[in-house]
Amino acid sequence: MQNSEAMALSAALLATAGELTQRINEGVVARGFEGVRPAHGFAFTRLAPDGATVTDLAAHLGVTKQAASQLVEELVRKGYVERRPHPDDARARLVVLTELGWACTRAAEEAAADAVRGWSELLGESEMRALYTRLVSIAPYGPIKPAW
Repeated sequence: MQNSEAMALSAALLATAGELTQRINEGVVARGFEGVRPAHGFAFTRLAPDGATVTDLAAHLGVTKQAASQLVEELVRKGYVERRPHPDDARARLVVLTELGWACTRAAEEAAADAVRGWSELLGESEMRALYTRLVSIAPYGPIKPAW
């Protein structure tokens, strides 16, 4: 693959990821979850299923601990997360999703399914399965991190 083709492929993948992120966020908002933004969704992926410390969240998001603390404060105010004592470290606090946070996560899953459904209509079911298989072989399932 030529450099220009590699760059075009990179741009297409990044544009697709950006569009998908936007459509998921719009779908979550349309389902009644006000005041959420993509950064919240990336945090939710780290907090589900067992919670995380602010330090863990900062590392996941690629931000400072201070920025992660501010994000957690915002999510606490909005009712999406709460702090609990850490079961293994008395000095640490565990940030976990509340019922509202879990409901928002389910709404994001529904919005993602809606977005991907359009791809399936465009490509067909067989091509969608092939696309999934190929993408997973390149980037195996793992933490969903933002690309700031």
